[in-house]
Amino acid sequence: MVTPALAAPGLRLEARELLALREGAPRTGHAQPASRRPGAVPARAPGAGMDLREIRVFAEGDDARRIDPSATARTGIPHIRSFHEDRDDTLLLIVDFRRPMLWGTGAALRSVRAARLAARRGWQAVARGASLAAIGVSAEGLATVPLAGGVPQMVRISHMLASCHDRALGVGGGWPSLEEGLTRAVRLCPPGGEVLVATGPDGLAPEDEPALARLARRRLVRVLLPLDRIETAPPAFALPLRAGGVSRLARLCPFDHAALAQRLRVLNVGLEVVADDAG
Repeated sequence: MVTPALAAPGLRLEARELLALREGAPRTGHAQPASRRPGAVPARAPGAGMDLREIRVFAEGDDARRIDPSATARTGIPHIRSFHEDRDDTLLLIVDFRRPMLWGTGAALRSVRAARLAARRGWQAVARGASLAAIGVSAEGLATVPLAGGVPQMVRISHMLASCHDRALGVGGGWPSLEEGLTRAVRLCPPGGEVLVATGPDGLAPEDEPALARLARRRLVRVLLPLDRIETAPPAFALPLRAGGVSRLARLCPFDHAALAQRLRVLNVGLEVVADDAG
């Protein structure tokens, strides 16, 4: 239950504001293609089609049925064949509502901005006929919306995100790992799909990286980083800090995302920094 003090715009996330973002989504004007499930569009991606893409060394998670006998016999090391195929246009949204996201110095909490950013990308995916799924991560655990397509699906996702955010505001404390959400994402988003993870600068811990790397092995994964205003343009003067009976003056520096970008690059994950609410 959200207290009246937290019911103000920018503090509480409401489904209607996420639904209203549909008006700003670009319309492609393309008809939804016929396929084995709504949201499929022709695209080139590694998979199980007929055109050979490469022969490479076998890696954990690869399909053993695709082992290439000739290359394996020649080198003594298991090799597999990978192929090009058409893929489904699938988008999975992961939005972080854990404690570090529940603050902000501007017009909205970082968690609210993350949800708005994800919703904009969701509406853009709906406009091009994609299939969508979503995961909300909070101190209470995971909330999920399984894969489906169309405007009704984005409506379900909007309500899930708003409900998950309300529960996060009510619970407050707790900072569970993102690992469970990233592991669930492997089952929700098929190979060849796209995954967007909206979180903060400290949202991805080192122990999350193995799960993130597995997710990115056969999917396009990007981290969306909605930075707070104080992280991009901190005050030029020193600020007083107090902890117990100890007081200090400290000067804040703008957040430098280079180190995080390098960490993610090693995992084959992209980084998109969003410095304001324009999305």
